[in-house]
Amino acid sequence: MTQEVVRTIKVTTTSEILTDLAPVSEGFPMRKWSVKITLVGPSGGELPANIFDKVTYKLHPTFQNPNRTLKKPPFKLEEQGWGEFDMTIIMHVVDKGGEKSIVHDLNFLEPKYESEHKLSFPTSRPLLAKLLAESGSLPDSAVSGSPLPTDEAKRDKRKHEGAEASKKKSKQEKSSIDVERLAEGLEKLGQDDILQVVQMVTENRTADMYVKNDVEEGEFHLDLFTLPDSLLKMLWDFVKKRADL
Repeated sequence: MTQEVVRTIKVTTTSEILTDLAPVSEGFPMRKWSVKITLVGPSGGELPANIFDKVTYKLHPTFQNPNRTLKKPPFKLEEQGWGEFDMTIIMHVVDKGGEKSIVHDLNFLEPKYESEHKLSFPTSRPLLAKLLAESGSLPDSAVSGSPLPTDEAKRDKRKHEGAEASKKKSKQEKSSIDVERLAEGLEKLGQDDILQVVQMVTENRTADMYVKNDVEEGEFHLDLFTLPDSLLKMLWDFVKKRADL
């Protein structure tokens, strides 16, 4: 079962009367208005909504090009008009995490107002989980990007061992790192540390390394014996600070 976490999305709306434009009719002045999307952090502050790679606003059909898509936080839409209406906002989640849709009431009762929406997001996708970790805690058992061994990882490793036996032996002989102890240390890491490990491996990946990143399942499999000494040393120093090696 895929685990999910809840994040609060804030929609901020501002408006002001355009005094240099004539009203459409009495009581209906032209206004400049804007809508933007942010995340609410653990302490209540606003954070960039970087868990979305684009946001689509569906405006009233009387607008020219009523479907507006923005691809960069804070996904701020600016427009002019005189009428109030309900708009649909579709937020496209990164890492192929699907779409989240809300209905927003655009009105001019106040020059600025905010509305909050609680939405659920899966933790099984590595990139999405990494970004979600920036705005709150994740469950300890979340597997996104985790190098911890699973039954599938162990099966993959056994299959790989036959073809890579000589390479592993050579690696083990020349490396000064106790790979078995390193593996034990990795199992003790928390979610935030695991994400950093995944980032280090990704940034230093070579063709000789056995790394399997199953994005669909949210699993990250790694054969430590195939890592170069420089990366093993980097991981050892990192894990040693955070686990009892």
